[in-house]
Amino acid sequence: MSIPPKDLANSNLFKPIKLGSVELKNRLVYAPTTRFRNTKDFVATDSMLEYYTRRAINNGGLLIVEATFPSLEFGLYENAPCIKTPEQVKAFKKIVDSVHSKGSSIAVQLWNLGRTADPKLLKKYNLPFVAPSPIYFDKNSEITAKEAKNELRSLTIPEIKNMIIEYSNAAKRSVNEAGFDIVEIHGAHMYLLDQFLQESSNNRTDEYGGSIENRARFMLEVIDACIEAVGADHVAIRLSPYAEFQGGLGYKAKINPIVTWGYVLSELERRAKNGNRLAYISIVEPRVSGANDNPDASSVNFTWPDLIWKGPIVRAGGFLDKDNISKLPSVVNKDDHTLIAVGRYFTSNPDLAHRLKEGLELTPYDRSTFYKLGSNIGYLDYDSYGKPLDHSKDDIEAKALA
Repeated sequence: MSIPPKDLANSNLFKPIKLGSVELKNRLVYAPTTRFRNTKDFVATDSMLEYYTRRAINNGGLLIVEATFPSLEFGLYENAPCIKTPEQVKAFKKIVDSVHSKGSSIAVQLWNLGRTADPKLLKKYNLPFVAPSPIYFDKNSEITAKEAKNELRSLTIPEIKNMIIEYSNAAKRSVNEAGFDIVEIHGAHMYLLDQFLQESSNNRTDEYGGSIENRARFMLEVIDACIEAVGADHVAIRLSPYAEFQGGLGYKAKINPIVTWGYVLSELERRAKNGNRLAYISIVEPRVSGANDNPDASSVNFTWPDLIWKGPIVRAGGFLDKDNISKLPSVVNKDDHTLIAVGRYFTSNPDLAHRLKEGLELTPYDRSTFYKLGSNIGYLDYDSYGKPLDHSKDDIEAKALA
């Protein structure tokens, strides 16, 4: 079990910071964690409302909602959220309003699956299975696609342009209608934008492939479109240069991550100097790869993003694990622009901000309950410090909020 160090309460973690137009009371961020607790029509539920509201109470920081599809064309998983239809937007607005009423801020992460989508589920909705290039990330994906008669193919340039427009429209729906403070573009963990960026998944020969500039083009065009739609202060992006997940090669890539992601960060800093600084950049620590730990990369010196990007950086990845938590004060105190994102321990500690500030023992999480589709088990049963697990809602079916 992890026990927070006593000096954490006096660290930068509990000092205010401004992200874009949002004033946070602390620098503790709830990282986006896919939980599959939406309806089968991809609508947010009353269980999600309770889940996020409880983590907003006595917090004052930023909660980032689980990865969300701007539309069905962006790839599908069962019981994941979408923010396209009026019902989906209205459902999220209830969550946003509740979080705001508790004094915390909230962002939504916009997701595009590409080759990691479920080709069988896409077929059900008569949607193609698409990626930068027809390179499957594993054999199982290829088998499933062929059995579903929905084999992976390259996105056409018109399809890419239409997706950029849809990102822009989703940003408007998220900020202007649902009321989210920030839209975070998911550019990490080998989902579609990351697939374009990485050479191992992109062998295109057009304007979206080949050079680093071309492979980064889609990601940067999405960011520019969202900036134009809602303003840079309402836009952020998540990156994972070292993740060896879903076909990503991390530090084993032919091109060093510093070169590839250094270019992306340089482009974002250039936009910032021209008056369009993003609310923040979220980066995943080398020791974490998706849902798994990656001890082989733990020795990587990951201070270089600070040399390029001068705005707020949200760092995520295993900071509260027992081997790392003692180092947390020094990490957050090393500068005045670092925020710490936590996913796994926020699932099992709704009052995490309070526990970290008071040095209270953290309740361990149960990884086996992370992805129980539509279930309240491992979702609503955790309580605040000193209270036992509450299983009274385990068997209650979640209902759509709109």
